[in-house]
Amino acid sequence: MDKHVYIVRHGQTEYNRLGIVQGSGVDSSLNEVGKLQAQAFYKSYYTAGFDTVLTSTLKRTHETMAPFIERGLTWEQHSEINEICWGTHEGQISTPDMHLQYKEVTEAWASGDFDARLEEAESAREMGDRLAQFVDMLSQRPEERILVCSHGRAMRALMCILSGKSLREMDSFKHHNTGLYKAAYESQQYTFLLENDIAHLQHLNINQH
Repeated sequence: MDKHVYIVRHGQTEYNRLGIVQGSGVDSSLNEVGKLQAQAFYKSYYTAGFDTVLTSTLKRTHETMAPFIERGLTWEQHSEINEICWGTHEGQISTPDMHLQYKEVTEAWASGDFDARLEEAESAREMGDRLAQFVDMLSQRPEERILVCSHGRAMRALMCILSGKSLREMDSFKHHNTGLYKAAYESQQYTFLLENDIAHLQHLNINQH
């Protein structure tokens, strides 16, 4: 079967613009730039023939996919692709001390310690386990054109799982707002055709985050 999966990060939120940590515990909306990004993605891909759209349970993904949903595309919410929980960092502007804690955790993940976590936060292993469940479900779906909208850190882990790489390599995957990863699924393997593509945003002339 010729199956293609399009995976998009949500549009910009005011928290993104201000450098405030979001995570799964902050259910923010798109700002005006994010809405423009969502419309730009829609205008570039509304003829792609998507069979369904799968989002996280957080409204910044719902709002990014709103033009497709409002057109009548079948829509499902999946908590497995929610953003990672950043614990006590969520809702806070990152301070030097917070950044050091974040750096220590991400460096631990890069060294293979997937149980490392911030205070009251989710570990890379926990996030990876739920994303693996999503990938299992995704691979078994009958649709041939699937549109997915998720979040930055979750997408980094998701790309590792789809490509068969270790979560140690998460930071090698970039994630602009509405950046697109397109993958073909054949012989039980995913192959990336596009990675963090933002060609649809070029005419907007706005800063990407």
